[in-house]
Amino acid sequence: MKHTTNYTNTFIEVAEDCPVSQAETPSEKKIKTLAQLQYEQVIKKPYRYTSDDIVFECHAIKNDIPENEKQQARIQFFSKGQPCLRASPLAKRYGFGFHHNEEGKVAAVPVESKEYQKFLDDDSIKKVKAMRSKKI
Repeated sequence: MKHTTNYTNTFIEVAEDCPVSQAETPSEKKIKTLAQLQYEQVIKKPYRYTSDDIVFECHAIKNDIPENEKQQARIQFFSKGQPCLRASPLAKRYGFGFHHNEEGKVAAVPVESKEYQKFLDDDSIKKVKAMRSKKI
């Protein structure tokens, strides 16, 4: 059975306990963090990738999976459930929501932007919150 992290026509809001009111760029580290990797994929190429593409590519980079092994590694990776972008540090800590369009392609949306509010106000789009960082 193949699992997926993809959504369609859905907006992932920032987590309730997100510490910022304006989106922040993840700080540069010598070894790239998950937040940096996701930021590079979603900010530089909005609506180009699905959630599955982003989640797997970050996994592949972090684990140095060679290009010629990626297809088989992706099948193996999605043979069990994986955390979706609701668990992304961008939505939990850095102040970005995620819009998934009709094709399931993803764009990051800064929490303070007019576009973010537009998605919140659009009744035709399903809304889900990012996961909280702390338990209540």
